[in-house]
Amino acid sequence: MSDQTLPEPAYVPLDAAPRPTGVRHWIILLLTVMSVLLYLDRFCVSFAGDYIREDLGLSQTQMSWLLGPFFFLFYALAQVPAGWLSDRFGARLMLSVYVVGWSLFTAQMGLVAGFVLLLVARLMCGITQAGAYPTSGGVISRWIPLSKRATASAWVGLGGRMGGAMAPILTAFLMVLFVPVGTPVEFTDADVLNAKKLDSKLIEEVGPDQKLSDASKRVIAVAETGKSSLVALNQLLDRSDLFDEAAFAKVNLPREGIGYAKKIKDGHELSKDELRRFNRLLIESAFPGEIRKLYGRGWRPVMIVYGLSGVLVAVAIWFVFRERPDQHAWVNEAERKLIETGRLTSASTSVSKAGRLPIMPFLTNFSLWCNCANQIGTNLGWVFLVTWLSRYFIEMHNVPILERSFLVMMPNLIGMVGGFLGGRWVDWLLPRIGLKWSRSLPPIITRFMAAGGYGMCLYFASQPVGSTLNSPWAFTAAFCLIYFSVDLGQSAFWAYAQDAGGKYVGSVLGWGNMWGNLGAAFGPLLYNYLLGENPTAAEWNNLFWLGLIAFVFAGVATFGLDASKPVFVDAESK
Repeated sequence: MSDQTLPEPAYVPLDAAPRPTGVRHWIILLLTVMSVLLYLDRFCVSFAGDYIREDLGLSQTQMSWLLGPFFFLFYALAQVPAGWLSDRFGARLMLSVYVVGWSLFTAQMGLVAGFVLLLVARLMCGITQAGAYPTSGGVISRWIPLSKRATASAWVGLGGRMGGAMAPILTAFLMVLFVPVGTPVEFTDADVLNAKKLDSKLIEEVGPDQKLSDASKRVIAVAETGKSSLVALNQLLDRSDLFDEAAFAKVNLPREGIGYAKKIKDGHELSKDELRRFNRLLIESAFPGEIRKLYGRGWRPVMIVYGLSGVLVAVAIWFVFRERPDQHAWVNEAERKLIETGRLTSASTSVSKAGRLPIMPFLTNFSLWCNCANQIGTNLGWVFLVTWLSRYFIEMHNVPILERSFLVMMPNLIGMVGGFLGGRWVDWLLPRIGLKWSRSLPPIITRFMAAGGYGMCLYFASQPVGSTLNSPWAFTAAFCLIYFSVDLGQSAFWAYAQDAGGKYVGSVLGWGNMWGNLGAAFGPLLYNYLLGENPTAAEWNNLFWLGLIAFVFAGVATFGLDASKPVFVDAESK
């Protein structure tokens, strides 16, 4: 044997090791953008509701059917089937189908000519949107390490909150954009919603029982008598003396009209098109129930734009997504190993996809029912903040429209902060208190915090009217606490479904969402029962008691949540 010196092993510096690629971050970014679009398409209809009603000649009852519990009911009932379809046929295919589906139905709403087709398109939006979050939960379970799942889930949930906050602002901006200065503003027969009432004010003798606003009196005073309503109104469009600051001080002028008024007050002259447009807005504000709004011409293209945007997002999902990291050409071995870090033995690691959905675990699993109970209680207490909060500020505090819009938006914005912090909180707790309590303790704490927010409302309501505590801003602080608390604990439920769902993450997440959205569907009906037609402070307090009890119920139910026990043990072992 020859005496040879063995070569020394080559030195490989640590920084030369391949770094994980970042495809998982692109996946979460696309899910977040999808979530923004989800809520944009859902709530833009609510904001454009008055314009849709005027354009299609709908009644308030028909609008309540369009915007009321039926959307949430169909959305709730489709949760489990949609989640299972993603588990069975893959998230890449089904999420692309879901996004294209609700986007095309949103665009269809901009093309309908009557109530029936509008209602069908709205309900189909609910059905196709039902698969978005269950599918997203499954994607996160396969693409994100166990220690980062709650944070990733929080980002997707945050996208929904951003979409909800953007919906009124972006929809308003686009509606105005699609009705630019220079658009014909002349009144036609189609612009008159109540000809008899309008004629009685403009060309007939006003009865003693008719109460006219200062703005209506101003328009009547300037209009030429002896003319038909349409002729009289069209002649007003070129008048430079129609605007009177005192007469129009109490009307809800749109932002564009407020800008024109300020321009006049500052001594600037309006162009001919600006003057005619400004006068049209003034006349609309003076006769809000008799004349169609000019911006009503812009709601249809807005729906089409939102729909086309969704198709683009679906194309991006199809291009970027793959079912698992090992199927993606852009993912290197380092990222694959990182994603697998800490994966549970019950998690979906098999190449095979989910089979027929086992029904019995849904009906017999105690932990899963505790999750459902929490979702019901949470949504019963929370949905008030996104449905009737504006009505509360109007009826109990008489808050002006601009201040009211800010107060209504504040809880949503604070909720975003809670959602972002909640994901990091849940992931921080995981190595410190274990899988079970890191998923159950945050929602337990936060549901009792939310109950405390409604307790604050009851305390504030007991204070003297007009005091600092019994004021819109004090109640807004309580509503912000409720919203913040709900979102702070919400990512734990996504993490629970991803931990305990195995191959059926979408199905488990959809099951919980179904019960939660049933609570959202019937919550407003329960509110209406408690409040009646003309609620007093006592009736509003009853609603606050309902919210407090609902959140206490949710918090107590969550003690039974256990993510360490798989829901489908038998199904996974077969």
